[in-house]
Amino acid sequence: MNSQTCFFDVLTRGKGLYEITSQVQRVLQSASIQEGVVTVFIRHTSASLVIFENADPSASRDLVSFFERLVPENGVGYTHTLEGPDDMTSHIRMALTRTSELVPVSKGRMVLGTWQGIFLFEHRRAAQSRQIAVNVTGC
Repeated sequence: MNSQTCFFDVLTRGKGLYEITSQVQRVLQSASIQEGVVTVFIRHTSASLVIFENADPSASRDLVSFFERLVPENGVGYTHTLEGPDDMTSHIRMALTRTSELVPVSKGRMVLGTWQGIFLFEHRRAAQSRQIAVNVTGC
């Protein structure tokens, strides 16, 4: 059994989904693992990861729109606003989604469905630099 962890940064342009499937696949290929698992982890509390539809961009827009309605920035009662009005809402949105994804690996490829991709889900309005950790374990 072998294990390797690599890191890469993703520059975002504000709220939205940013597909990182190809970057994760490159890490997997460099690890030379044929059978195992890949764990993807985001090292932030105001962005998250999701496995989501990657064929039609309107699906991504709909997800972002849904979260705008679910956790509105103009909601009342937030006290944690040190970094602006999207501070607490970005943390809540992260807590409602995930900070990691685990994907099986077979024959050196992630076992994702036809229209599945791995996305960084940015919850802040401003551009950010996000660090992703990828651990590949297997043989």
